[in-house]
Amino acid sequence: MTVRHHPSEALQLDYASGALTEAWSLAVATHLALCPVCRKTVAGIEAVGGALLASLEPSAVSASGFDSVWDRIGREERDTPEIARPAAVSGSAILPSPLRDYVGSDLDGLAWQRLGLGAYQLPIDIGEAGATARLLRIPAGRTVPEHTHRGLELTLVLCGAFSDTTGDYGPGDFQEADDTLKHQPHAAPGEDCVCLAVTDAPLYFSSFAARLVQPLIGI
Repeated sequence: MTVRHHPSEALQLDYASGALTEAWSLAVATHLALCPVCRKTVAGIEAVGGALLASLEPSAVSASGFDSVWDRIGREERDTPEIARPAAVSGSAILPSPLRDYVGSDLDGLAWQRLGLGAYQLPIDIGEAGATARLLRIPAGRTVPEHTHRGLELTLVLCGAFSDTTGDYGPGDFQEADDTLKHQPHAAPGEDCVCLAVTDAPLYFSSFAARLVQPLIGI
């Protein structure tokens, strides 16, 4: 696998520093599972961050400070509802971890939802507000309706391929799109294109017909 499109340096820095929320972190972490180049980059960022922390002068804290923090962590854990994750099962099309841990199966075992025109989706339960993660399965050779973005969209190709005005994307490739990009992704022939897509706002479709059905499909 040759990965040609990677997360931006800013996105990798936010991931390494823990600044991303769960949905965005899932997209980056799944890319890292497929891309040794970005794994090396993130490991370097983490090493620099660790060195900076080690160089800081220690500060005195009160004797009760540790107990207070520990009690707060305990309260947050009790107040946070546990998100059930079904056990993973094997299939012929293997998803990388950690994505596989979220959806509970490889591609052949997923309960896909129809979007129409042969396309399917699988919403992923992230358990947080503000961003939506889903798997999209676009039939080989099919074109996605032209659209732009009201916010940010991260797209990671898992199998198959697609192309748009920004280039060609195959397995492991990562696209960041915002409201400056209007595109019409086209799935390559020969194999369905399966992507992980994370958005923080609904897409804006150029076609009135697509906008009409948009509330029904939730994209």
